[in-house]
Amino acid sequence: MAGIVVHHLNNSRSQRILWLLEEIGEPYEIRHYQRLSPVPLAPPELKAVHPLGKSPVVTVEGKTIAESGAIVELLIERFAPDRLAPKRGTDAYVDYIHWLHFAEGSAMLPLMLKLYNSLLGEAGAPLHPRIDSEIENHLRYMENAIKGCDFFVGNSLTGADIQLSFVSEAAAGRGVLAAYPELTRHLKAMQARPAYRRGIEKGGPYAYDRS
Repeated sequence: MAGIVVHHLNNSRSQRILWLLEEIGEPYEIRHYQRLSPVPLAPPELKAVHPLGKSPVVTVEGKTIAESGAIVELLIERFAPDRLAPKRGTDAYVDYIHWLHFAEGSAMLPLMLKLYNSLLGEAGAPLHPRIDSEIENHLRYMENAIKGCDFFVGNSLTGADIQLSFVSEAAAGRGVLAAYPELTRHLKAMQARPAYRRGIEKGGPYAYDRS
């Protein structure tokens, strides 16, 4: 049995954990979970894995860890510190940690609010300007950071690119990424990586407009 188990929920942030593990090359096991229907919530079985009942959740050598940023940081630190993260103590490492946690700490919230608010119909209309302005604020920040660069930090792939690519995918799913050509370019390059494609093949169909 592999020392790493990914509790993989379809159409969720756990897809980027599969991508990361494919980049690392460490063996892992996938346990699949399917969203409920018609409301695409996580199934109750995930509560037995972690009290939050959400994904991603991984078990690494018997220790169960939730939260995308924590999972990415832990897996890289333990299995690929010299390949997918800058050297500790450098300015690049500070930038790396910032982007790694910016993805979920700041950028994803308004994108999720846009998804949930859309379910309210006309009742949600008063919130549209505020939500859209926050999305623009975060995506413009990312757009300016990646302009003219292949990666968010340094000259090679890091966990920051893996984290932030999900933000771009969510923005594409909400129909707002097209206004950001640099982010669009970066996302296409990430999705073309062999490890990304292998993660999709192992994780199953991935519709990030539902994430």
